[in-house]
Amino acid sequence: MIKVLLVDDHILIRKGIALLVENQPKIVVVGEASDGEEAMQLAYQLQPQVILMDISIPNGMDGFTVTKELKKGLPDVKIVMLTMHNEIAYIQKAREVGADGYILKNSKGGEIIEAINSVFLGKLYYEVGLPREQMEKLFKKKGKKNIDILSTREQDILRLTVLGYSNIEIGHKLFISIKTVENHKSNIMQKLNIKTKAELVQYAITNKYISS
Repeated sequence: MIKVLLVDDHILIRKGIALLVENQPKIVVVGEASDGEEAMQLAYQLQPQVILMDISIPNGMDGFTVTKELKKGLPDVKIVMLTMHNEIAYIQKAREVGADGYILKNSKGGEIIEAINSVFLGKLYYEVGLPREQMEKLFKKKGKKNIDILSTREQDILRLTVLGYSNIEIGHKLFISIKTVENHKSNIMQKLNIKTKAELVQYAITNKYISS
């Protein structure tokens, strides 16, 4: 049996995947976690062979951070990022932290099962519809964070924005108003001379603003 741990803060997504896996004779869900801290605890306690890991999870530890830490302590565990983000920068970051697979939440059920089986056998599973040459080229890109460009607050807001949090959620997490969040975002875009969110995502990940 392939023991699987589900990590996602949306219970409906976890239950949907669990229901899908129930029909697989060689796969069993041994646990579910809703945030990074719980994911760490259950991974060490339950020793799953495969973890399906969301990127944007609450309580301070995003999916990239959890993946990086688990790969240090449990090097044999296989981790598949299961996310809504299809930008190449996220995919590149997933490889940097050691993820064995990357699959989108709107994928068909059969693809999720295939991803679990593939990484369990030691294969990489990055099915995001991009040419292999393009992905390999971007995986090799490296960046260095320039701490002098953005303030500490701007770095926090940049990180949370890239992880998919809304302005309201960012405000709650940082105890600031939505207007302040919007102003900081505007300043960030001006400082970096960036026009689109896609460019912002690429900059943030390649320059190590996440799981640095």
